[in-house]
Amino acid sequence: MNFSIQKKNEVVDFVELNTTGDTENYNRCDEESLYLNNLVFCIFADCFERSNHLFDFITPTIYTSRHFISLKNELSENLHKLLEINNIQEFWEYIGSIHMGSELVVKMGGNDPELRKKWRGKLRHLIRDNNYLTRLIEHCIAHERVLWVIPY
Repeated sequence: MNFSIQKKNEVVDFVELNTTGDTENYNRCDEESLYLNNLVFCIFADCFERSNHLFDFITPTIYTSRHFISLKNELSENLHKLLEINNIQEFWEYIGSIHMGSELVVKMGGNDPELRKKWRGKLRHLIRDNNYLTRLIEHCIAHERVLWVIPY
């Protein structure tokens, strides 16, 4: 399972992060959009939910300038949690605390000895994705764009 933000042709079960539209419409599965595996998105879903009470995993949700500061703050708090993880036990506890965390653990390989060696790499990917999402929000602010979060 890929932990990174991806392009359209690289992902199957995903959440689209779309900045191509306005407050009414967006270009579905646009080439400019970014995509994140649904289970990996769960790592960040609470941030999106707390910053916009209309967010759900079923319908597209729009984020505008009135949501961006709150979303950035939530992502910052999430980043601090990720950066505080020092061992595999803390990593599993963090993953287990999120919605769909147990499914994410299974997709990653559970107690597979190889995963025990690679958990730091998975953590680094999550930290990088968190930073990328923050930069995406900053881009939306700087260019006066909206962000559509579209689950599939």
